[in-house]
Amino acid sequence: MTIAAQSIIRRVVETMQDNTSVRWPVAELVRYLNDGQREVVLYRPDSMVTNATVALVAGAKQAVPTNGSKLIDVIRNTAGTKRSVRMTVRNILDTQSPNWYNLTGVTEILHYMYDARDPKVFYVYPPAASTGASVEIVYSAYPTDITEPADGAVYSAVTGNISLPDIYGNVLADYILYRAYTKDSEYAGNAQRAQAHYAAFQAALTTEMAGTTGVAPKI
Repeated sequence: MTIAAQSIIRRVVETMQDNTSVRWPVAELVRYLNDGQREVVLYRPDSMVTNATVALVAGAKQAVPTNGSKLIDVIRNTAGTKRSVRMTVRNILDTQSPNWYNLTGVTEILHYMYDARDPKVFYVYPPAASTGASVEIVYSAYPTDITEPADGAVYSAVTGNISLPDIYGNVLADYILYRAYTKDSEYAGNAQRAQAHYAAFQAALTTEMAGTTGVAPKI
């Protein structure tokens, strides 16, 4: 189930008692919503987890799809015997077989290597052939921005659904309120309101992680 961005913006303007969007323009709130989606993914890459089949390019060096922010796992080959792909350490291969990058390309991958400092890239062993090699990967995707309505619009002009799962609706509302009250922090009490909403935003992400790991299947 997805949540309409309009419903989140509506809750925000009602909380701020600015239903006609005089103090906080709707386009500005939508920008905060888009920023909030990206901030959630920054803290919780698993919030945009995506499973996809990727055709490999020739050679050892591969990349996640263009909408991906970082690799999470490589599961298996999707061609041939569909053999599982296991992670290994690149330094070991580099030490034992320095020229492995130049091996003849294959269509069945045995291992992959990943460095979190280069999150969009991974290496496969043996190197992939120019055609026929494909793997199933899990990666974190970027959220899609909600289109900003025209100046002077009210919340009902907001269209589209958020990219994140529906359980993040309240989290995004807290983030928007944090940004909105920060803008008006010179007014009495707004600085404290802003910090309270950001604390709620962070606490919800932490709580959701604890809940997710608590019920996750275990060996």
